[in-house]
Amino acid sequence: MTAVYFNADHPDDRRRENLYAGAIYVDAANAATRAFCAFARTLSEEAFAPHDPRDAQHVLSVDEYNAVLKDLKPKFIHHPDSKTLIREVLAGAGCDLDRTYADVPRLRTATSHGYLTSGLAYAFKPHRDTWYSPPQCQLNWWLPVYEIEPGNAMAFHPHYWDRAIRNSSAGFNYQDWQTGGRKAAHDQGKKDTRVQSEALEELELEPALKLVPEPGGLIVFSAAHLHSTVPNETGRTRLSIDFRTVHRDDLEAGRGAPNVDSACGGTTTMDYLRAADFTHLPEELIDRYAESRPDWADAPAAFA
Repeated sequence: MTAVYFNADHPDDRRRENLYAGAIYVDAANAATRAFCAFARTLSEEAFAPHDPRDAQHVLSVDEYNAVLKDLKPKFIHHPDSKTLIREVLAGAGCDLDRTYADVPRLRTATSHGYLTSGLAYAFKPHRDTWYSPPQCQLNWWLPVYEIEPGNAMAFHPHYWDRAIRNSSAGFNYQDWQTGGRKAAHDQGKKDTRVQSEALEELELEPALKLVPEPGGLIVFSAAHLHSTVPNETGRTRLSIDFRTVHRDDLEAGRGAPNVDSACGGTTTMDYLRAADFTHLPEELIDRYAESRPDWADAPAAFA
């Protein structure tokens, strides 16, 4: 049974230990998360003006909408304020900024009724982030920019926490994706043809755990959790922010969630920046993960 902690005043070491065991943390909005969401709203509303970003899909063609995202999403990722705002969120959560490393934040758009589900608005199939080459100690941080509801939230499938899924992660290499798949995102229209890790068996997605925090409310969970985007039929686009963190001590010690079915190659470790000063992890630590392959001998049936 997955434990869900609401507004738990746990030190970061205890929180990470619980997250690696499958717990999920949900925190109320605070000054730092509200500022992050306000920043995302400002950029989004400027990009889609005069339309509300949640309703622009009803007045723009898919090509016009995609053109907006082509400028908006990289602007959000690379804006210098984004890294600073992540640091404030992590500080507010009690993280050690000298030992916590984060990747860039991403602004996600989940449109309604299948309007746009490919390319820059790719609707991920149910997946574990560990199928995409991160270390097992990666944690995911997710917050809605505007109000959401169960019909456009994110869903967790915790009954798969310790249950291997037959999947195609053995064919995924993050470095190959960086040079090919990610760069092709803006060329994917109504159908996304890029090869990504996915389940190769029918999944039991119910019962599903749907968490509905307020705007700026924060969900933190292990990259090993199977999760999905709820098919949005609310009539409004959901906008959310997510980013990922690793703790250097856990990287060095090899701590993290158990690997039940990931066999991907490559590593994402070069993407994380220290929250205190935005420097990279040491090259020798990155190389250690780049040269290693996960141990999947305990779950051979999970792989293609």
